Order: sequence, then structure tokens, then C-alpha cells
Amino acid sequence: MRFGVALVASSMLLTGAIVGAAPQVWRALNAHQETPVVLPTFSGLSTRTRIMGVADKQIGVFELENSQPLDIASVPDIVVAAVLAVEDSGFYRHKGVNLRALVRATLANFQYSSGRQGASTITQQVVKNEFLAGLPRDGRYKILQARYAVMLEKKVSKAQIVERYLNTVFFGNNAYGIQAAADVYFQKKVSELTLTEAGFLAGLVRAPSTFDPIRRPEQSRRRFEQVLARFIDVGLMTTAQRDTTLETWQPPESVTSAPERPTSRTYFTEMVRDYLLNKSTILGATYPERYNALFRGGITVYTTIDPAMQAKAEKAAKEKLPANKTGIQSSMMSLDTATGAMRAVVGGPGFSPGRNEVNLALRRRQTGSSIKMFVLTAALEAGAQASDLIDGTLPCTFPNPGLPSEPFVITKGVSHPVSPLAEQTWLSINCAYARLAQIVGLNRLVNMTYRLASSSYLSRDVYTIQPYASFSTGANELSALDMASGAQTIANGGIHNEPYFIEKIEGPSGLLYQHTMAPSQVITKEIADAEVDILKQTLIKGTARRDPLEGNRPAGGKTGTQDENTNAWFVGFTKQLATAVWVGDPKGYTPMVNIPEFKADGVARVTGNAYPVKIWKAYMDAAHKDLPVLNWDAPPAPTRNPLRLYLPGVDCIAELVSGKLPKASTGTITTVVPTVTTSTLPAAPVVTTTVPGVVGVPVAPPTTVYRGAVVKIVDPGTTIAPTDVNPLTPVIGVDPARYYVYNCAKGIPASIKTVP
Repeated sequence: MRFGVALVASSMLLTGAIVGAAPQVWRALNAHQETPVVLPTFSGLSTRTRIMGVADKQIGVFELENSQPLDIASVPDIVVAAVLAVEDSGFYRHKGVNLRALVRATLANFQYSSGRQGASTITQQVVKNEFLAGLPRDGRYKILQARYAVMLEKKVSKAQIVERYLNTVFFGNNAYGIQAAADVYFQKKVSELTLTEAGFLAGLVRAPSTFDPIRRPEQSRRRFEQVLARFIDVGLMTTAQRDTTLETWQPPESVTSAPERPTSRTYFTEMVRDYLLNKSTILGATYPERYNALFRGGITVYTTIDPAMQAKAEKAAKEKLPANKTGIQSSMMSLDTATGAMRAVVGGPGFSPGRNEVNLALRRRQTGSSIKMFVLTAALEAGAQASDLIDGTLPCTFPNPGLPSEPFVITKGVSHPVSPLAEQTWLSINCAYARLAQIVGLNRLVNMTYRLASSSYLSRDVYTIQPYASFSTGANELSALDMASGAQTIANGGIHNEPYFIEKIEGPSGLLYQHTMAPSQVITKEIADAEVDILKQTLIKGTARRDPLEGNRPAGGKTGTQDENTNAWFVGFTKQLATAVWVGDPKGYTPMVNIPEFKADGVARVTGNAYPVKIWKAYMDAAHKDLPVLNWDAPPAPTRNPLRLYLPGVDCIAELVSGKLPKASTGTITTVVPTVTTSTLPAAPVVTTTVPGVVGVPVAPPTTVYRGAVVKIVDPGTTIAPTDVNPLTPVIGVDPARYYVYNCAKGIPASIKTVP
């Protein structure tokens, strides 16, 4: 009876298996009716793009999948042996198919109506990935896989098959190929892998997610033990070596890239990505072309960033600006003075996808007084010189061309009487520079800013700079890149090189792009040298005098603080680097006043000569450590005596008839060119007149002799026309020994006598 029951049960099981397998068998037997696929050659591999810095230091990658193909000749034999021991120990003996394993997999797939058994050989796995993607996993699939494996082994060598396998197999954590896996799990090159490490990687191939050492360490450990057992079976390891390995070796606990080959996104690599995808056609005429080339094309982008300087810049920003709950942050842009090449970019506290992605070095903010640097350039080009006198007395009121009913009034800041333009510059006097801006002409200032700082990020097509009455106090918004770009021009003898950050791009077939210099002499060397000589004093006796560079290295610059301390800047330069630093709240114009963390650091109000200049100094000192000390040429000698600069309509003038003008109105007058003839005044403080009709015949002086200044009011002329954008139109000025300049609204003081 027991025999009969077993016989019936077996018959029923066999019948069920036949019925279940029938559809699969039918499709397999009829496979010959379909047109066979001609076995193509291997397609190109998707390869990561590398981003390189100075001295060929990798600073980032672009990839959709971490794939780093290599030649089989560069893979150590021990690594190949480890993979074959685990995945296909009979690889060099079969012709593409392991018949025993094929039958096992085929029967399993017939029974379950879906592919549950993996390919039996490495050749079959290559076929699956290369030629059968997307086909249904049925009985026909297994037969086609076997057939194509045999065809492939007749077409290419075993070495080529192993190479393709090692370059495409998935190891988990976005690592495709043995080199990517070595980098992700061990931060090594394949040539540096040990037998144990190679075996660990080979063990991941069967089920990368299940055996993931990061998420499933216990399962990963058990799989590793199986791999070592397999090593013993094939003679790669002894039992004693296996035991020692299990006791001492620790699997990876995290995934990353080698420190010398970083792959994470940064503010700078995002600049590169955006430029190559959206701002140029270097990689192709269409967006899809550029995208595929950047993320799959295996190109190498050589940039201008110096990793050593970048590290120093990030360190200075982190150490010199205290962490704070208000959200105050900093940015920096450092350019090579001679070329405009970007050497360091600090876009914020640290790039974080989805959180901190905005590059603050490219974000425009009001500049405060740092823009005075560009105002000074325009003034010098229009004929002003360092010794010219200008009034910086508070309060001051100036017309507002854009809104005549609301004049521009300055009531806060430092008040400074009539003094040389150089002194008003390094002390950053707002009234003096608001006056100077309109003396020069607001539209000429706009033009000068575009000329000094032009780049692919700053042009009339990209951003509109306005001729505001408050131009010189920072009403326009500019970025750290814009400010550093303008400083580069001044520090480079007036020669502007547009900022750039890509030196060249190489593809698998050769050179795709090479940067070429296009220098432009924006201002003369004489003007640049004269301005540098003035701006150097900022670090000697001006607003940044407490933070000169180490060893008093020659440097110049300009501080900037916006109203209510909402933005703070320092823009400075040497012969080697032009660097702009900004500090503020990227989320808004937050007053940086009485911030607890800053007050504890002794800074109640953040200004340009506080954190910005300290960050700048810390970086520049470190960046120049091994660089030679260079200085600029001395500025050319003045060609005339100083003028008293004035703004018609705000300032009126009167010509001295006799006496001596008060010192407060003339400042300190120094004759710098003795050979230049100037107007002379009567030696005696006596009023003289002439008899009408009789030339040169004096009359007797009056009984009461007036010994004070006697002046007569003269026409002050007009301001420069808004339509006059000729940079060489002279500024308005008069001889300070001969003319008295006074506030039109207040009139001439009673102490000065006027005559018709």
C-alpha cells in the first residue's frame, strides 16, 4: 500500500511538472523561428568625468554611476583569481557555458515561470548585461544566454571577457566595476588590493544589497566567511590563513573616496557643472549632448583651482568667523592677479545638497565702501590725482538724479574736513566720495565698473548697474567674484583678464578645449600704479591698518560696510593674488550688531575692518607663504599742483581778490611741481582799485584797512552731463590758493568779505 501511494504521488508530481513546463518548453523549441540577433561588439562604457585642480590633483567627479573602467593588464592576477574563484572557477576551462549549472538554472526557471537562477558563468553574465537587457526572463532567455555566451567566446578572448566583466559588474553603493568598488570600499586603486580585499568585493557581486557591509554587516560577514571557504577549496588560502583573517580583518564600515581623489560635490564643482551645461557649448551644441559628455563621456576637466590655496581659504573662513545662531556667513573669491585664474572659492560654510547649495561667492550683495575702489579709478582716469583736495565734512546733501524730490543725504559715518583725495580714500570718507562720484559722473562710474570687472558673470546683458547717487556707498549689488575681478585689473597694471576656471578639457579622443588669454588694457599702467599707491595706505594708516600682511608684504585694498552693518567687505590684492571677502546673512539684510557670539569676540558691530579683513589676512598670509615678495612700480610724478575738487550746484566758488583764504577751506596745500607757474596774489593785504579809464593808476587806500580774505563770486560751471561718458573728460577743480569753495545752500561765512 505504501508503495502504491508513493507511485500515485510521484505520477501526480511529474504530471504537474510537465504541465507547468509545457508553455516554457514550447516557446523554447520555437525559438528557432525568430530571427537571430547578430552579436554586436561591446558598446562604450559609461565613464566618470574627473575634475582636476592645479598640479593634477583631483578635486571632484561627475557621474551618473560610479564607473572607472581600466585595462585588464592593470588588474593584479591575485584580484582576477579571487573573483574567478567566487564567481566562475572553471572560467578558463569552459567554452562559455557550464552545462551542469545551465541545466539546474533552466529547470528552476521552467518550474517557477520566471528567472530565479543567475547566469552560470562570467561569460553568461557579460552576455546578460550587454545583449539581453529588457528581455523576459523565461526559458527562451536562458537558451539565448547560453547560445550568445558560446558565440561571444568564439569572437573575443577570455581576457577581454574578464575585463568587460570587471568593468561593469555591480558591487553596490553605486560602484560599477572593480576600480569603483576598490575606491568606494577601501579608498584604493585596484593595483593596491590584497587577496582578502579582493575576495570581500567578489563576495558582494551575488547580492550587493543583501551583503552590503554598511547596512547589513552581519550578512556581509557571513558571506565573507563563505568566500574564504571557497578560497581554501581552490587553493588561494590555507585554513590557518582563513582563521587568522577572520580574527584580524575588519570589513569596511563606511563608504567614501580616497582623500587624494575626492568625489563629493562642492561649490566650485557646481560652478564647473553649471558652466559646462548651461553657459557654454564646449561639450556640444545641445543640452543632451553636453549632459552625456559631462556625466558619461569620461572627460577630464583641468581647472585653475589650487587645492592647497583652497584649503587655506576654507580654513581662514572657518577659524576667523565665529559660529553663530544668527546665520552670518562668509564668502571669498581669490584670483591670480596676472591671469584672472580662480585659485580659491569659498561659497559658504560647506556645500550640502538640498541645504547649502547657493555659492555665495557668486551672489550679489551691496558693497558698502569697497566700491570706492572703482570710483577712484574713474576719478584718476578723468585727471584727478592723489593730492587733490576734496571735502568730506558731515552732514552732506547731494542731488539724486533718479529722484530729484528726494536728495541723497548722509548723516552717519566719519566726518573729515577738506583734505587730499588719497587721505579721504584710505579713511573711507562717505561725504568726500559721494561728492567725487558726481564730480566724475555717475554714468562714467557704471561704465568703469563694467570695464574693470567684466566677466561671463558681469556684463550689461547679465546684470544692470545703476547710476545711483549713493553709488559710492554701495547701493549697487556686486559679488565677491565681481569685486575680485575689478581688483585684479587695478593690481595688474590696468590689464584685465576675465576670470576663468577651466584651463583645458580632454576627452577619450584628445583635446576638446584649451583656454586662451585675452588681456585688455582697461586703464593705463600709470593710473593703475597711482591707485595702487593710494590703496596701499589702507593697510598702513587707513581702515585696515591693524591687519597688514605678514612681514609688511606690499598689498593694497579697500574696506566696505553697508548701512546698518548688513554687509561687510574687504577687497585686497598683492602682485600675486586679488581676493575679495564678504561677510553677512545670506538670507537677508540682517544688521550685524550686538550678535552674542561676535560680542564675546570683542566685535559689537561687524564692519569691513573686522571679520572680512581678518579672514583676508589669514588666507593671504598662508597663500603667500612660499611666494616671493613683489612690489609695484612707484606712481608717476604729478604733472600739476593740487586742485580743489568741487561739485557745481552743491559747491559754489569765489575767486580770491585779496588776503588769505582760511585753512579749513584749502586744506594743506603742497606745491609738488615747482616749475609749474601758478597765479600769484598781492603781497600786501591791502585792497587796491584802479581809476576808471586809467589803467594801473592806484588810488589811496581807505582809511580802514581790511586784512581778511576778500573774494568775488564766480560762475562754478555745471556738472558733467549724464550723456558724457568719455572717460577722459576732466574733473572740475580750481586752484585752492586762488578760489574759495563753499556750500551753496549755506553761503559764504560772514568772516569772508565779498565784492562784486
